[in-house]
Amino acid sequence: MRGRAERNLLIEENLPLVGYLARELHSRATHVPLEDLASVGALALVTAADAFDASLGVPFGAYARRRILGAFADEMRSMDWASRGIRKRIKETTAVRDTLTAGLGRTATVDEVAAAMGVDRDSVVEALDDAARTVTSLDDSTVFDVPSGMVLPDESALIRERRTALAHAVEALPERMRAIVRAVYIDERPVKEIAEELGVSHSAVSQQRAEAVRLLHDALERYSEGDAMVPVSRVSEEAR
Repeated sequence: MRGRAERNLLIEENLPLVGYLARELHSRATHVPLEDLASVGALALVTAADAFDASLGVPFGAYARRRILGAFADEMRSMDWASRGIRKRIKETTAVRDTLTAGLGRTATVDEVAAAMGVDRDSVVEALDDAARTVTSLDDSTVFDVPSGMVLPDESALIRERRTALAHAVEALPERMRAIVRAVYIDERPVKEIAEELGVSHSAVSQQRAEAVRLLHDALERYSEGDAMVPVSRVSEEAR
């Protein structure tokens, strides 16, 4: 049986781990007070030291880290105001906004996001307001990952790379869908005018525009994961 002195030594040696993990999470979730995270983490460390069984062959540092991060997650869930449904709506809205912004070279307007999603303006405003209140998502496991120390490229390089990827994704769209994207988001032409030129209804253009935004978003997601960026449309061949 482990003595009290050994247990206290485990706690003392791993207190810096609590501080490191607390600061790392606080940098991503600034709405959570650092002092609260440190307190929760320290308690989790003590609990881990009491429950640790060296015979299982797991290093105490790894075991304690898991317990500390689990305690952080519980603490954030107890403070979180947003349901999964709200978070899903936030994620979808911000994804469309970011895709449009990358393509336009400027911040997409609320009306543009609403049109691309096929929802009313108030729904977009509400989702973006909620997004501003939500700093981090508990559904994103990377929130609790300790960084490897790898140096990331500067932001401007990432933006250039993303725009290049988006341009390739646009080129891979079906011909008519590609023409609609360019007409709406590059030439800034009215949907009514585009519909008349193509000989289709206003709703058909809106449908293909929304589908194009979804395809571009999916393509960028696959690109970030290192997969092929060929868009797969849900719109029938005839409708394209």
